[in-house]
Amino acid sequence: MQQLFDSGTTDSIKAFSIGFGIFMGIVPIWGFQLVTAIALAFLLRLNKALVILAANISLPPLIPVILFLSHVTGSFWMGEQAVTLSLDTTLTYDVMKESLLQYVVGAITLGIVSGVTFGLTAYGILKFLKQPANT
Repeated sequence: MQQLFDSGTTDSIKAFSIGFGIFMGIVPIWGFQLVTAIALAFLLRLNKALVILAANISLPPLIPVILFLSHVTGSFWMGEQAVTLSLDTTLTYDVMKESLLQYVVGAITLGIVSGVTFGLTAYGILKFLKQPANT
C-alpha cells in the first residue's frame, strides 16, 4: 500500500505508471502482459504497484469488452477489408483468421488511446487532489 501513495514519486510518474499499465493490460501479448509490464516498469523506473494494478484491466469480466472494442477499433484501420462481427456471427477458424490483423491493430490502438486517456485523467485527479482547500 505504501507503493501506491509514495510521496517520493511525482504525479507525472504515477500517472504514466497508470497509463502504461492500462496499455499493457490491453496490448495483445496474451500470457505475457503482466510479466512484460513489470519488467518494463523496472526499466522505466515506474511505480510498479500502479503498473500492476492498472494492467489488471484485462480481468475475465472485461475481456469480452476489450476484445470487442479492439475489433471495432481495428476496423477503422482496415477500411474496405474490415470484418464486421455481430452477436449472431458464428466464430469459426476462418472468421478468426480473417480478422486477426484487425484485432491486433485495434488492440494496440485501443491500448494507446486508453493508456493516454487514463494517464491524463489520473494526472488531472492527482493535481486536483493536491490543491489547497479554500476556506
